[in-house]
Amino acid sequence: MNGAVATVGRDLGRILEALGGLMLISLVVPIVWGEYFALPALLVSALVPLGIGWVLYRRFEGAEAPGRFHGMIVAASGWFSVGIFGSLPFLLIAWSVQLGVPGFSTPAQTATLAAFTEPLNAIFESMSGFTGTGLTMTDNEEVLPKTLQWWRTFSEWVGGVGVIVLTTAILSRPGSGSLTLYESEARSKKIHPSIVSTVRTIWWIFILFTFGSILALWLAGMPIWGAINHGMTGLATGGFSITDNSIATYDSVAIDFVLIPIMLLGSIAFPVHYLILQGDLRNFYSDLQTRWVFGYMGIGSALLWAFLYFAGPYETPFAALRYGLFQFVSAATCTGFQTAVDATNVALGRWPSYAQLTVTFGMFVGGAAGSTAGGIKLIRGLTLVKGIRHQIADVFYPESAVRRLEINNRRLNEEEASREFMEAAIIVVLWSTFLVLGTFLLLLTLPSGEYSLANVLFEVASAQGNVGLSSGITGPDSLPTIGKIAFLFHMWIGRLEIIPVLVMLRTIFKRGGVYR
Repeated sequence: MNGAVATVGRDLGRILEALGGLMLISLVVPIVWGEYFALPALLVSALVPLGIGWVLYRRFEGAEAPGRFHGMIVAASGWFSVGIFGSLPFLLIAWSVQLGVPGFSTPAQTATLAAFTEPLNAIFESMSGFTGTGLTMTDNEEVLPKTLQWWRTFSEWVGGVGVIVLTTAILSRPGSGSLTLYESEARSKKIHPSIVSTVRTIWWIFILFTFGSILALWLAGMPIWGAINHGMTGLATGGFSITDNSIATYDSVAIDFVLIPIMLLGSIAFPVHYLILQGDLRNFYSDLQTRWVFGYMGIGSALLWAFLYFAGPYETPFAALRYGLFQFVSAATCTGFQTAVDATNVALGRWPSYAQLTVTFGMFVGGAAGSTAGGIKLIRGLTLVKGIRHQIADVFYPESAVRRLEINNRRLNEEEASREFMEAAIIVVLWSTFLVLGTFLLLLTLPSGEYSLANVLFEVASAQGNVGLSSGITGPDSLPTIGKIAFLFHMWIGRLEIIPVLVMLRTIFKRGGVYR
């Protein structure tokens, strides 16, 4: 186990060094916007993970390359650590404004920023950002300093692709160890034979699409600061906004419809993006997941439109289409941008229960594996459906028949089909189990009669699917402490697809003598 500690410590140190580097880059924002009071807090926030990471890396530099077990522990502990240390800018800047910084002019404290003087709220915001969830502890994002608006956006943008992918691209060495870490972050397909080349290509595609998204939103009429932030969080399918009512603040049909393809881009796997950019356009329909990104989102949006128009709150077909299409795509891509709020129309939490459950189903399934989206992923849902159909049809064939299951242009024999079906089933069962447990816990802790079962199920699915849509439960005062801690866990397991977190907890409990 000592060898395992060294391996995990070395790679965890690399991740913390990368996190500190991200904070140092962010020092540009308070300088450009003249928010000099935020500089000391942001600098200290950067030095803490940098120092700890440097010590860990130097202490265990000669450790062995990670195996599958180490990779899972590194992924789980790395994302947990990033969530904890990523909260420092929220916490320290909020306290800087509260207490005043000698030698700098500090703005007046606001209730929104004061919420981050509570460490749990700061950790919640950080974990929500890095996991790409988008649920927030702010009640008015517009009054936050630009430095924190940027840090929320930047954390989601980095977290969308993955902190381990970032670390591998910048700091890590080539070899089997890097591949293990890459796979531990719920990714499997490679673009190039070299894992370092693969992750660098992923980042180049992501940066290219980010600039395109920002330009498109700016041309649609969004102010440039909003376009930068929403372009980054929209492509990362994160959903943090810099405005109080998310995208509804702009109340613009053009912006709504420009954001839909941006969110869809984020929900398609990066290897498919690479092939399409190389000119192989067949992947729009030949890749099973990409085909279903459009197929199931089209079906879900049409169903939601029908609910909202014929039995719901909207009086015109276009209004039902505008809000239904946007909200289903936002949910199914796990982005979490919201246009259905009371300020401009009818809030999501007041939609009919069957409309809310339709959106919940979209959050449950999510986007393509290998993308920035959450949920159980399309490929697992399709594997389950095809596997069940295969098992039922098996009854009608003679025992001597040799049958193969075809998934995404791959023909699997009985053993391969059984293994993939089992893996998909385990993820779905675990996902559903934690969804039910979280719903039960929240029902026990929320004030009786204030929220419906559909509201609570919706909120837990949003946290675990890393979506960020809210039925009105999440907030610094409205969500009880137990609910905040539970949601931290849901966001964490949702981003890593549960199993790495369970492996880490089992290891900790076993070493502590709790689990045998």
